[in-house]
Amino acid sequence: MKIGQGKRVLVAMSGGVDSSVAAALLKADGYEVVGCFMRLGSDDSVEAADGYDNMHLRDCDADPKPQAPSLKPHHHGCCSLNDASDARMVAAMLDVPFYVLNFKKDFGRIINYFVDEYNAGRTPNPCIRCNDWLKFGKLADYARSIDAGYVATGHYARIDHTNGHARLLRGIDHHKDQSYVLFGTSRESLNHMLLPLGQMQKTQTRIIAEQMGLPVFDKPDSQEICFVPDNDYARLVTTRSPDMVRQGDIVTRDGEVVGRHQGQQHFTIGQRRGVGVSLGYPVYVVDKDPAANTVTIGAKDNLLSTCLTADQTNWLVDPPPPTDPIRCHIKIRYNSEPVPGTVTRGSDDTLAVTFDDPQPAVTPGQAVVCYDGDVVICGGWIERATPA
Repeated sequence: MKIGQGKRVLVAMSGGVDSSVAAALLKADGYEVVGCFMRLGSDDSVEAADGYDNMHLRDCDADPKPQAPSLKPHHHGCCSLNDASDARMVAAMLDVPFYVLNFKKDFGRIINYFVDEYNAGRTPNPCIRCNDWLKFGKLADYARSIDAGYVATGHYARIDHTNGHARLLRGIDHHKDQSYVLFGTSRESLNHMLLPLGQMQKTQTRIIAEQMGLPVFDKPDSQEICFVPDNDYARLVTTRSPDMVRQGDIVTRDGEVVGRHQGQQHFTIGQRRGVGVSLGYPVYVVDKDPAANTVTIGAKDNLLSTCLTADQTNWLVDPPPPTDPIRCHIKIRYNSEPVPGTVTRGSDDTLAVTFDDPQPAVTPGQAVVCYDGDVVICGGWIERATPA
């Protein structure tokens, strides 16, 4: 079987309601579904084989038609032992093969990236890296090895195949849309992606899960980064790189020292709570200098930027000639709405993005994604912003 010609699909099942319903819908649509759970190495993650290159996979050994399914207590991250058990149980109810893939070694690359970005004064987005490097990277490699033509996930985004060219679109549910975190997917990979929830509202997903009797129908969504379940990012960075986290000065934009911090890694651009300095008006983190180990604070207006530069870019449509600006809508963080502006492709794998109206808290290390209507045009990683 050649890739793209068959109907076998490898579904990344995390144990949540979204990926569970994605698997169920694909099976109902006639696909030969193979479920898999990615073992990423959290403290309570499910045991699997040693190493990707010598991977041993285990079939689901649960009763294919359990009589009284029930969920175990779980935290609000993902990829835990309980999440694996939930995924295994759903696969058994759907009567589809289920495997555990050991990506622990590869996941270390994402954790190292996370720590390095904070130490460099940036704010990382490991979920995007996980999609690029694992779900549609290593997982796609494994799909090819089992003659699966597609990889499917429970993301709320759409793939359009009009005119034979796959395009990535925003999900119908704009409040849940996850096209932002998929911007780094290659154009070739889009041809082998299935996103069955992109046409649905999140409320519909839970209703379908309940109607199908899936016990995860009311399971809470993951809220934290899976390898930081207590949400204490700075502690993780300190544990893994203790020599990089040092006390330093909190300064105003004029350079006046107004306080001390326990490490610039504790702060991100736009942060207000926990700054630890009172100047008689609300203050925000407006800049960080990892070389000088300083954190700069200012008023809310000091957060505004007129434009940004991004690198490590990815175009999901035919790119324009360098220096030709394109009108578009722009997202600078996952939970923000796209705003109007222009994007210009540089000759050195960069993007220059200009906003029609200044935007707050443009944060180095985060992604910028550009849209033509609902279609993802391109994206990149924010390198720097220009203050208004």
